[in-house]
Amino acid sequence: MFDEKYNHDLSEALKAWSKGVDKQLSRRPERKTDFVNTSGIPVQRLYSPLDREDTGYLTEVGFPGEYPYTRGVQPTMYRGRYWTMRQYAGFASAAESNKRYRFLLDQGQTGLSVAFDLPTQIGYDSDDEMAIGEVGKVGVAIDSLADMEVLFNEIPLDKVSTSMTINAPAAVLLAMYVAVAEKQGVSADKLRGTIQNDILKEYSSRGTYIFPPKPSMRIITDIFSYCAEKVPMWNTISISGYHIREAGSTAVQEVAFTLANGIAYVQAALEAGLDVDTFGPRLSFFFNAHLDFFEEIAKYRAARRLWAGIMKERFKAENPKSMMIRFHTQTAGCTLTAQQPKNNIVRVAFQALAAVLGGTQSLHTNSMDEALCLPSEEAVQIALRSQQLIAYETGVTDTVDPLGGSYYLENLTNEIYERAAAYIKKIDDLGGAADAIENGFVQREIQDSAYRYQREIEKEERIVVGLNRFQVEEEKPTNLLRVDPVVRTLQIERLKKLKSKRDDAVVEKRLTYLKQGAQSDRNLMPLILDAVKVYATLGEICNVLRGVFGEYQPVNTLG
Repeated sequence: MFDEKYNHDLSEALKAWSKGVDKQLSRRPERKTDFVNTSGIPVQRLYSPLDREDTGYLTEVGFPGEYPYTRGVQPTMYRGRYWTMRQYAGFASAAESNKRYRFLLDQGQTGLSVAFDLPTQIGYDSDDEMAIGEVGKVGVAIDSLADMEVLFNEIPLDKVSTSMTINAPAAVLLAMYVAVAEKQGVSADKLRGTIQNDILKEYSSRGTYIFPPKPSMRIITDIFSYCAEKVPMWNTISISGYHIREAGSTAVQEVAFTLANGIAYVQAALEAGLDVDTFGPRLSFFFNAHLDFFEEIAKYRAARRLWAGIMKERFKAENPKSMMIRFHTQTAGCTLTAQQPKNNIVRVAFQALAAVLGGTQSLHTNSMDEALCLPSEEAVQIALRSQQLIAYETGVTDTVDPLGGSYYLENLTNEIYERAAAYIKKIDDLGGAADAIENGFVQREIQDSAYRYQREIEKEERIVVGLNRFQVEEEKPTNLLRVDPVVRTLQIERLKKLKSKRDDAVVEKRLTYLKQGAQSDRNLMPLILDAVKVYATLGEICNVLRGVFGEYQPVNTLG
């Protein structure tokens, strides 16, 4: 980067400075003998131009909006428009969640992000015995199109972007959303949003799977194909590193395992006969914003560069949009503490700032009380205001990639890139992401990292303010938002009423067509949409598919 004399002079000056610092250490020692970030990457005392001398700027960093997209996917980034500000929300009934959505939109939120309860996430209706104790608890209960109609009542679906955190039954919930839009007079080609639809990370990190990998991948590619033709502005998958990180991975593992899953989805789509530049532009990603500020910013930059190279070189994509990682970010739920919950406001603000400096396209900020309960209206308002303060008051959005060129940040970006690429190579050698998950490799790596992190906290090698240091006596929290168990009773009553009014013969016929489609190689999306429109329930549809595909049995990674 610089001429030989400049590098020599700088090197000599740095050596002299280091010797002077070493002499002072006896009088003013550093806090500890080794500094490493959460991925185990050593952090030097100082970074200088010498740490960047071998960098090819155009090939490794480049300009915003141009390959390899290290500095961002848009040439002007937030100078054009801010990221989509979302708050992940959903609890109890569709009616209760609808009230929260309308409150958030009134507060200036620019996109909806739907949380579903556990029975919905794993394809059970609220009246199923498997749903006992979980209806409406961690998200909204959606049993049929009737619930979806209530959920989006008075919310114009051609005016908002909606993200749905749903995986195994993603095709069913997407079909319900399309059907609701049709009832509003909004055609599918006008809809904007995302379904998570990322089943591989469910097997390794989260657990809300239904079907085995092969039929699950078939459903995903059916969604790719259907949306490319019918719902072209919809992001057909949000390949999630968030839950991988929440399960205990490092930042490097989050990038590597997420992109390895992305490779598997692209490969599956190609094997199904789809063109990479047909579905590639609608792939999206979902990352965590954790505590190590610079590591997180570098992580996003490294992920963009790595994915651009994968799509261009491995999959021969030609459309620049196929090479771009567009991603949503959520602040780290696993870093929230029940102790001194107001500290979480500060944690979330720093994490959100890292996501913005890293170039996110969409952002959810966690609420201060989420380690204790579902968030209150006051808490979600504060969380949303954190994003608005970053956007409108800090000035960090006035220039693109403002930390680009930092000696430390660029070095760290390269380190994460190289280490994540090495992980992907190992996963390739194991046969790809699905095989690496099936044999337990990914799960063991995450478990080991989670164990190390927890041990560091327990041994006070890692300080968590208010948890293992700076504790205070606290009163037991009151007025926590809890879901009334009566929600399940009301949902069961709604289901009984729905089934008494619908045409069961038509429902049975549509479910039979779905079963026949699952036994063939037909695209399942139109068949699911037909079933949804006659008010077949989520559980009925998933049970038909269970009967054909079976259920996944997890691998034992402990022995």
